[in-house]
Amino acid sequence: MTIEKSIKLDKLALGTCYYPEHWDRSLWKDDLNRMKEAGIETIRIAEFAWSKAEPLEGQFTYEFFDDFLDIAEETKIQVIMGTPTATPPAWLTQKYPEVLNCDINGVPFRHGARRHYNYNSKKYQELSARIVTKMAQHYGKRSSVIGWQIDNELNCETDVFYSESDTLAFREYLKNKYKDLDALNAAWGTVFWNQTYTEWEEIHVPRTTISNSTNPHEVMDYIRFISDSACRFAKMQSDILRTYKKDSDFITTNGMFSHLDNHRMTKESLDFYMYDSYPNFAYCLCEDPLHSDDLNDRKWSRNLTEVRSVSPNFGIMEQQSGANGWNTRMEAPAPKPGQMTLWTMQSVAHGADYISYFRWRTAIMGTEIYWHGILDYANRDNRRLEEVREIHGKFRKIGELAGSRYHASFGVIKDYDNVWDADLDVWHQRMEKVSQKGIFEAAQLTHTPMDYVYLTEDVSLQELLKYPLLFYPHGIIITNKRKALLEAYVQEGGILILGCRTGYKDRTGKCVMQNLPGLMQDLSGTDVTDGTFIGKADGKVMVGWEDCLIEAAVYNDILEPLTNQAEILGTYQSNYYKGAAGLIKNNWGKGKVYYFGGAFTRDTAEVFLRKLCVAEPYQNMFDLPRETELAVREKDGRQYIFVLNYSHEPVWICLKQSLLDMFTGAQVMGTMEMKPYETKVFLRNL
Repeated sequence: MTIEKSIKLDKLALGTCYYPEHWDRSLWKDDLNRMKEAGIETIRIAEFAWSKAEPLEGQFTYEFFDDFLDIAEETKIQVIMGTPTATPPAWLTQKYPEVLNCDINGVPFRHGARRHYNYNSKKYQELSARIVTKMAQHYGKRSSVIGWQIDNELNCETDVFYSESDTLAFREYLKNKYKDLDALNAAWGTVFWNQTYTEWEEIHVPRTTISNSTNPHEVMDYIRFISDSACRFAKMQSDILRTYKKDSDFITTNGMFSHLDNHRMTKESLDFYMYDSYPNFAYCLCEDPLHSDDLNDRKWSRNLTEVRSVSPNFGIMEQQSGANGWNTRMEAPAPKPGQMTLWTMQSVAHGADYISYFRWRTAIMGTEIYWHGILDYANRDNRRLEEVREIHGKFRKIGELAGSRYHASFGVIKDYDNVWDADLDVWHQRMEKVSQKGIFEAAQLTHTPMDYVYLTEDVSLQELLKYPLLFYPHGIIITNKRKALLEAYVQEGGILILGCRTGYKDRTGKCVMQNLPGLMQDLSGTDVTDGTFIGKADGKVMVGWEDCLIEAAVYNDILEPLTNQAEILGTYQSNYYKGAAGLIKNNWGKGKVYYFGGAFTRDTAEVFLRKLCVAEPYQNMFDLPRETELAVREKDGRQYIFVLNYSHEPVWICLKQSLLDMFTGAQVMGTMEMKPYETKVFLRNL
């Protein structure tokens, strides 16, 4: 059983990020009093302020933050202290250049930005441990300090590390894992292209190669190594903090970035997880296709769903409050009136009980001069501060929902092996991108709340059985343990949906010499006899399923049923395999498995949700337009139902039952207008 790691608050709470080192001391007290007046109770400080505690090597001074904490205690502002290891000071990188991360060609990332260190430098580990110890010893007992943030956004800016320290640590990681080179050579398939290693010193982190193609089995272990390095760095700090902090104080970190097992890190080192939510990236002027489509800021609900898989109740350490941008990139418009409230409620709807805005006041210096906070440079009251006051008033009305849990109608299975394999394998990546996007969008547009369910080492059958239906879109790497867990889930009545290319790799990333879908063949009742990418000249390949046609995107497995329990539900309508099976249902115990021969587009995923009676679980209560998101949290026999309007236009919704509008205190029913960017929260007793 997974150990619960959630924030535990008895009410919804507001905070902000504050940088006393950026502002004249004469502003401190007034700033904190203005925060209190607006409903802000907590601030985060110090995560980029190493030099304020250790201006020169071995010379420690505590006066600066002592003075600030005195004012925080006077004004009754709570403080989350950051460990300052995300930005090593100039004296450190000048004297110890081995602490610097490098690009793939070995060129160091020099001082002048942030996150330029590597986790595996022995000297950086030593100096980081020392500054964390000194700060925890001195500030850990201060009454205003209620928690600690480790570093800042681990694996942000870059999630690859190529320093000499990383190569040395990678060798040790591999020695511990494989024990001898024969085992490593076998796992990596080094006989291919004559890559066999005869000495450990021949092994390096990935380096520049012709065509930038590197042994994929090596790269998979390298990604695992990066995650392990970050987790160990976090645990080193967490162990120190637990020695000196007050028993009541929490330890967390923020972000959610790639090449990092956030579930492991939270289990080992944190009390709960925090996320940094910036939905305004959807409106950046860079025309980045990753950050622009018809769902726009609504896509951040997908990120929040990921966070919820780590901590069912979590905090937002950095919530969008103003326009985001650096002087070097990321131009974006200011949030429209009401959008800051919308994005706040989006976070709360998905499980956040603490919202901290980035930042209190826009920086007047440095790279982030265009990353706007609540206040602008002039420091006068503005519409965003007024919106924070209004949000505080709303929080007081719905504060009782703190601790309630998001209620999903189905789940999407993920695991780090397959997430990381999709990072390095472009075949896997193409399918995964389409399916993950398609399933999420189908859930959003049919108002069907969903969860991500990670197959971690300690996930239990009971955790899976909370969901009547689970998608596992492209479980390319399957293990015997995962197979057994999924068999038990279906045996007990679960519905499992598999997509193309399931089961064709082992954990090393090598392809299996088995009939596909490999270990999942018995459970799926399916034999994959052939397969192909869909060519540009092929057009859309459709599968006929009863009364409709569904697109089998990207890649097609050609299927045959294996047993009498397996039934062909759909056949391909074109290409050289026209008439062959594209969808097979297999009965297994009390449940069913559906093997679909393609990737899941939005429309295809919606058909699955509707045909399997999962879509629109609240249609007896609401008629909602597609511009709105529906999210549900539950606690103590009560449902808190969020309806969020992401449109810049008014929309109309219809309540088919009488519900309590928590913002107005009135019982409501029937048709009502929602203003642009408006959120409504309804209470229903179960």
